[in-house]
Amino acid sequence: MRIQKKKVKLSCIKAAPRTPKGDHFMLDVATARARILANIPFCGQETTPLNMACGRILAQDLPARRANPPVAVSAMDGYAARVEDTHPGAVLHVVGEAPAGHPSGLEVGRGECLRIFTGSQVPAGADTIVIQENVTREGEYVTLSQAGKAGQFIRARGQDFNQGDVLLHAGRKLGPRDIGLAAAGGHVWLPTARRPRVGILATGDEITLPGDPIAESGVFNSAAFMVSALLEQAGADPVLLPVARDTTASLTRSLTQARQLDMLVTIGGASVGTYDLVRSTLDDVGLELDFWKIAMRPGKPLLSGRLGHTPVIGLPGNPVAALVCSIVFVAPAIHTMMGLSVPAQPATEPAILACAVRENDERQDFLRATLIEAPLGGLPEVTPFARQDSAQLNILAQSQALVVRPPNAPAQDAGTACRMIRLP
Repeated sequence: MRIQKKKVKLSCIKAAPRTPKGDHFMLDVATARARILANIPFCGQETTPLNMACGRILAQDLPARRANPPVAVSAMDGYAARVEDTHPGAVLHVVGEAPAGHPSGLEVGRGECLRIFTGSQVPAGADTIVIQENVTREGEYVTLSQAGKAGQFIRARGQDFNQGDVLLHAGRKLGPRDIGLAAAGGHVWLPTARRPRVGILATGDEITLPGDPIAESGVFNSAAFMVSALLEQAGADPVLLPVARDTTASLTRSLTQARQLDMLVTIGGASVGTYDLVRSTLDDVGLELDFWKIAMRPGKPLLSGRLGHTPVIGLPGNPVAALVCSIVFVAPAIHTMMGLSVPAQPATEPAILACAVRENDERQDFLRATLIEAPLGGLPEVTPFARQDSAQLNILAQSQALVVRPPNAPAQDAGTACRMIRLP
């Protein structure tokens, strides 16, 4: 459903400040994402018990250890017989019965049948199942009301899969149905990608843990907990490191704890202020810097590099910017580390703007917005918030989507098409 165009003041989004001329070296989002993902190693695999593997990433193809079903079995309760003996009015001798899991060992001969149940092995000589609703039984004899057909209600050996068939392919995120299939294939241990241990290091003298005494000008450490929750949802094993203060000594001590991690994510301190020491301290301890600063709003001061064998991503200090950058860059890096296939561009979907937006500048915008699903398969409608301050978590919590606007996008009226990312 399209929204009828009407004249609306361009007040839904406030005009963003123009990027200074000196920022011409900023990387675009797609290039920054590609460079981050290109330097992410596979974190290795481990063996996970079947009952704990839901949600994990399969590290190797999983072949079936046996066929399913392993023998021909009945799909219904009834009588196993020879198809040539099954015509309306036929009377067959019941020579025995075979509950599921208890094959009879008998062979069905001319004029005979065997009482059988769902899941029972089909006896030798039988090639059809006459369901119990289509017979009348008296003692050891049944009278048929309908003819049978060859193969009727018989599940052939290997009908579901055969021994050696690949049940699940490497790189698949395992869900409940996959667990059931793996169990049916005879597996109790699964080869899964190891959950990456990701250190999250918040920085700043003003940062205090929630619940601790706090100075009048202090702020609680929301960004680290928010990023940690997102990365755990992405499949990582996040490690919240002690907050580093705005001194080289404190940062250096914190960085020494990152050597045994699969990835280090820092929050704050990567800008150009006097007390923004993360980049210089990382340089001092051996950071191989790949890039710093991207053409993105929010999230300009993003850092990427490597400390020894450990990938490092430096997020902005503002909580909203930290989360948006984590969605666009860090979560895909976690997925790459576990062997998942990650698209080069952030995955977006079409939507309709429910209000007008102003023109964009040289940076790619990710605008927090509310979302209303359209009925009957129409495009959802998104309404960006008028304020997009990257420190306002309340607006972020009320949002369901990020409206993605490319650099130098013109102003758009309500009712026009756009692209969005659904917030996790």
